[in-house]
Amino acid sequence: QVQLVESGGGSVQAGGSLRLSCAASGYTYRTYCMGWFRRAPGKEREGVAVIDSDGTTNYADSVKGRFTISQDNAKKTLYLQMNSLKPEDTAMYYCAASVPPCTLFGTDFAYWGQGTQVTVSS
Repeated sequence: QVQLVESGGGSVQAGGSLRLSCAASGYTYRTYCMGWFRRAPGKEREGVAVIDSDGTTNYADSVKGRFTISQDNAKKTLYLQMNSLKPEDTAMYYCAASVPPCTLFGTDFAYWGQGTQVTVSS
């Protein structure tokens, strides 16, 4: 199975950028779909972006053009580059893994990291 550890969260002003990282362990990493999800207090969890082991990506409409998901298979690390951040992006961000096919639905993901907080101020 896969173990995931996120890092890179923090506080920024609107319009700023952050890069989240997710270190994955497990020899089946390359066969997994990897994704980023977020949950704000009082709101439901939402899928942000997912990426297949072959590099195919999918994004939530709310982050298209601003966020970029990528992975370094050699380092077994997943990234989320977040640009033009908005206060609405404030949430706990989670890295997750599933067996393909990839979706933006959290219920399809079996493995989760502990989360990293992203706070965007107006």
